[in-house]
Amino acid sequence: MRIYLDHNATTPVAPAVVEAVTACLGETFGNPSSIHAFGQRAKAALDAARQAVAALVGGEPAEIVFTSGGTEADNLAIRGAAAAAAATGRRHLVTTAIEHEAVLNTAHALGRDGWSVTIVPAETSGIVSPARVDAALRPDTALVSVMHANNEVGTVQPVREIAALAHARGAIVHTDAVQTAGKIPIDAGSLDADLLALSGHKFGGPKGAGALWVRRGARLAAVTTGGHQERNRRAGTENVPAIVGLGVAAELARARLEAGAGHIAALRDRLEKETLARVPGTERNGAASPRVPNTTNISFLDVEAESLLIALDVEGIAVSTGSACSSGTLDPSHVLRGMGLPPRRVQSALRFSLGATTNEAEIDRVVTVLPELVRKLRTLGRS
Repeated sequence: MRIYLDHNATTPVAPAVVEAVTACLGETFGNPSSIHAFGQRAKAALDAARQAVAALVGGEPAEIVFTSGGTEADNLAIRGAAAAAAATGRRHLVTTAIEHEAVLNTAHALGRDGWSVTIVPAETSGIVSPARVDAALRPDTALVSVMHANNEVGTVQPVREIAALAHARGAIVHTDAVQTAGKIPIDAGSLDADLLALSGHKFGGPKGAGALWVRRGARLAAVTTGGHQERNRRAGTENVPAIVGLGVAAELARARLEAGAGHIAALRDRLEKETLARVPGTERNGAASPRVPNTTNISFLDVEAESLLIALDVEGIAVSTGSACSSGTLDPSHVLRGMGLPPRRVQSALRFSLGATTNEAEIDRVVTVLPELVRKLRTLGRS
């Protein structure tokens, strides 16, 4: 039995998505900017996908800009908002210490270009305090970027409260919703954000397709020059098959949300409860609520996380030590450090992220295997 508990890194592509992408590759090959029948067929496919993605986040189709994924969507939001703010003289960005690298590294790049960047730490709960963000705001703050939910510990951030503070100072707000789109209901308007990023492969869609929701009237400059695609905000011929797959995945995700995601939360809670009970020296990282329903992050004290990850993989169980984009580095989790957790907990933390395909038998297998693996690794560490 192979068990996949790394859905926050990527998800299996839904069969209906595979079917739609395959059909589009063979049948809908026209350029959607062409005015002939082949092009208009491709444009119609884009329009249908745009409508589905907009419905998933509670927006309008005209507010959706297709991108190659979450990283490009975050870059377009931050760099595009920064470029649009140039004429105002505002050159200050506020973000948080627990953001994805797509946001943090883009913020650092702006810093090298002369912007002032303030990075707000999170609380030990894994939640960013609106009061800390408020204290970081300045008269020249142009943009605040705070994720909707954290990719490592799953905590949902108070985006609406932060947005109200930022808007009162004349700043616009970007939220990285890559880890919430398709997992919890999103109403972009109610969040009060101006820009919202998502990525299809996090909810059953293909890699290479994402979107940025842009509130009507939000100031955003294009960062890729070329043609007039995506309402002049993202030049280049659209990846129609991948976008079609994104649209189908959005429809499926919306249907799952309407049916309720209680079973995933119940499986996550069972995994968490049994692990903490059966394995001594374990601690959950991040608040229990508010949290996306599929994620738990647990420290196995006195065990190197990488060693436990490998041991679990040998048993056919796939988990992670954090963001897939950071794999291969020797640096401990910047998220857990940004929460102020001690090194002992940071270096022994694993992330378990469940998905639509996770079942009870898999959770039973994981909680049965874990205690002995941890015991052996601790024994080896003391020898």
